[in-house]
Amino acid sequence: MTVHKSLRRGGRLARSRNVLTRAERVAQMKSEDRWVEGRSPLGLPKVRVIKLVIGKKKKKKSAEEDETN
Repeated sequence: MTVHKSLRRGGRLARSRNVLTRAERVAQMKSEDRWVEGRSPLGLPKVRVIKLVIGKKKKKKSAEEDETN
């Protein structure tokens, strides 16, 4: 099955997802020291996904606005 044209952007795949695969959840639990070796990978608890927020660019004030203020 092919990917639709609107979904082919390069940055689309690099951004954070709110649904992780089982392997990604196990890896994240290992990094948080919540994973016990020998535990079943089925029925894993939810793992919080932290989304990165990029701040908006501030508008530059023009010289005219600075003079009036």
